[in-house]
This record gives sequence, structure tokens and C-alpha cells, in this order.
Amino acid sequence: MSDKNVSSSAAAQLGDFVIGFDGKALPDAMRHEAKRALLNFFGVALGGGFDPAGRIAFDVIAPLAGKPAATVIGYAQRLDLLNAAFMNALNANVLEFDDTHMPTVIHPTSPVAPPLFALAEGTKISGAAFIDAFVLGVEVACRAGNAVSPGHYSRGWHITASCGVMGAAAACSRLMGLSAAQAAHAIGIAASQSAGLVENLPTGAKNVQVGNSARGGLLAALLAKGGYTAAPHAIEGPRGWARASGDTPNMTALLGGLGQTWELAKNAIKAYPCGIVLAPVIDACLDLRREHKLNAADIASVTVRGNSLLLARADRPQVPDDRISKLSIQHSAAIVFVRGAAGVTEYAAIDDPAIVAFRRKVTAQADDTVPIEAAVVTVQTADGRTLTAHVKQARGSLERPLSDADIETKARELARLGGSGVAIDPIIDAIWAMDRSADAGAIMTLAMPKA
Repeated sequence: MSDKNVSSSAAAQLGDFVIGFDGKALPDAMRHEAKRALLNFFGVALGGGFDPAGRIAFDVIAPLAGKPAATVIGYAQRLDLLNAAFMNALNANVLEFDDTHMPTVIHPTSPVAPPLFALAEGTKISGAAFIDAFVLGVEVACRAGNAVSPGHYSRGWHITASCGVMGAAAACSRLMGLSAAQAAHAIGIAASQSAGLVENLPTGAKNVQVGNSARGGLLAALLAKGGYTAAPHAIEGPRGWARASGDTPNMTALLGGLGQTWELAKNAIKAYPCGIVLAPVIDACLDLRREHKLNAADIASVTVRGNSLLLARADRPQVPDDRISKLSIQHSAAIVFVRGAAGVTEYAAIDDPAIVAFRRKVTAQADDTVPIEAAVVTVQTADGRTLTAHVKQARGSLERPLSDADIETKARELARLGGSGVAIDPIIDAIWAMDRSADAGAIMTLAMPKA
């Protein structure tokens, strides 16, 4: 960032960065991380067919949609650009299996990728240009989150939706070839569409929030292209987005080192379809089950010890539906010890009598000496043994990332589970070769079911 921009508005500096960045300077490692995130996106969007929420939303939206122009992943019927972006973001988020920017817990790909794919279908865009736009959009979304964390989330703002909309606007601005000034306006317009409540996270309203962030970001870029403007200081002004939804923004976190450090490097791919704070609990239970060859009948009680934030988010002995199950310590432990796995179908098994009974054996204890990324699980066996597992970093974390092969396996399983009939292997091949493709939008033809 040049010295002349130091005193300009945040939106102006972000617009200058997003449009002016030379894609040739993007590190190869970030291009690869982008492809990993996009492959995971297709897997979770196809897997979203397992959850009825997507079909309900589609049935509501389709009769109201405009001219069919873009693919909804896993669906035969196309929608207009805005509603296709909405649906693909919603479906990618519905299983709690999308990627996670660890410093902010933003799930960046769900809001940023769908509007880019909608645009790419209508205009021939190279895969390399698509990846550039995606990485830059993720950067804006996550830096916005960094600038207002942790107060923004603790006040009740759903940070994936509230910051994702600005990332989507930035990414679309880049892909559409807007000027830096237009991109700044797009980001400012998106800031006025920032919304989403943490209170709604255990409900389908959460997925609507993410869908709206994808649609709103695309709309903001289209409006800016058409001549709409936003206040210069829409982000950091005295009555701007940051102060209205949090505290005084950390401007260094927002703007410092643009193009030198990359937030995508801090993005993790989940190993389990649940709140990410539960991953170390699951790993500890799996370790105990495997190492000691435990069956559910062998266990008298389970104690999960973790950070108070873990308990605040997930100490839920009662599990009325499969959304709450994904935010429940008790259900997570139960499915591992009863079924030996913690996948989508296990989280949906809320009424299995064996799982219901086992949940009563699980107690959670707060211990702030345990970091948020860790968990300690202690089992009392029926024959009097005390067994403990301490997981410091969970599978799927930045320290123990899923391999490329793991992500492929995840995508294949989710595609099968979603039941759309879409063949995932051609999509996998296309994602890995995306930076060599002359037409990034062509991949969406692979994401439609065959007649």
C-alpha cells in the first residue's frame, strides 16, 4: 500500500488493493489453499442435499426467481444470478461442514465463492483470474473480521454473514473488472447489508444469513458498477459498520500488510460436521474408543473438560433437533462411543435410543487452563478403570490439517450422501486443474445432475 493511501478511507484502500493487486504476485501456496477450499465447497454444497432446508428454500425461491442464468449445485433447475448465489451459499453452510478462518471463526468460502461462480457462468473467466478474485475476497472478509473481533461476535453478530458480504462484494468487484473507486463503493454498499445474529445459529435462519451475504455482496458490486455510491468511511466512520456493530476497529488488522500476508493461510478444513470447538472432543473420544477397544456398554460415565467457551457454545444435554446436535458436547461424545464415527448421519441420529441413553452419561466441566483448541476427556468404565485422553490440536486444525486426499474423500462421501447423482470425480479433477483452465464457469456444468 503506497504512502498516498495511508490517510484514505478503509474502503478506498481495500478497493485499491483488490483491483490493483497483481495476480502474478499471489503465492503458489495460496493458490493451492484456494483450490482446497473450493473442493471442500463443492463437497459440502452437494452434501447439503441431505438436509431438507435447502429444498425448502429452493421451493420458496424458484417460483419468484428471474431469468435462469446460473447453476444451483446439485439441482437440475437454474436460477438467476442473485438467487443461485444465495442457494449455493445456503447449501454449503447447512451441514456445519464448511471451512473456518481460525482467528475469527468466519466460514469464508460459503459467502465468497457462490457469487463468483454465478458470474463466471455468464462470462468466460480464466481459472487463474477466478482464484485471484476468490483469495482477495476471502482476504477482505477475514480482515474485516480481524478488525472487529472479538467484540463483534460477542455482541451477537454472526461474523460469517456480517463480514462475508464485504468479501463477496470485493471478490465480485475484481471478477467484474470494476475500477478501484467502484470496488470501494461496492464494499461500502455491502457494509450496509451486513447482518446475521448469533442467536439464530442453531436454526435455519443461520443458513439464510449466509445466503444473504453471498447475494448481497454480488448485488453491491452490480450496484456499484451501475453507478451507486457509498459513504467513503462506511466501514470505520463514527457511525459506520465497525463502530455500529462492535468497538473501535483495529485498523492495522484491517489494512496492515495488504498483499504481504494472507488470511487464507489461516483457513482450516473441518474434519467433522459440527461446531469447530467440538473437534478436539471428538478426537479424544475416538482415541479412547480405539486405544482401549471400548464399547458403549463398557462405559459408566464420560467427563469432558474444556475451556469455558466450549461449554458456552456446546454444553447441551438436550438435543431436540439435528442442528442442536452439531452444537452438543453430549451428542458428540455419544455418537463416537455408540457408533464409532462423527459424520453427518451420526449427527442426525438424535432419536437413536442408544445415543439418547448415552448422552445422559456425559458431563461437561469448564476449565480455562484448557485452551479453546483443546479438550480433555475422561472415561469411567463399568469395571472401575479411569481412562483419559488429552487432545491439544484436533484433526482438521491448522496444526493437523486434512490432506488433499482427505478433502477428496470428504467430498466423495458428501456427494454420495447428498443424493443428487452428480459425479464428484470430474469436479475434483477440474478443481485441481482450475488455475490452468480458460473457463472457470465450465465447472458448474459438472455440478448439475444428468437428465
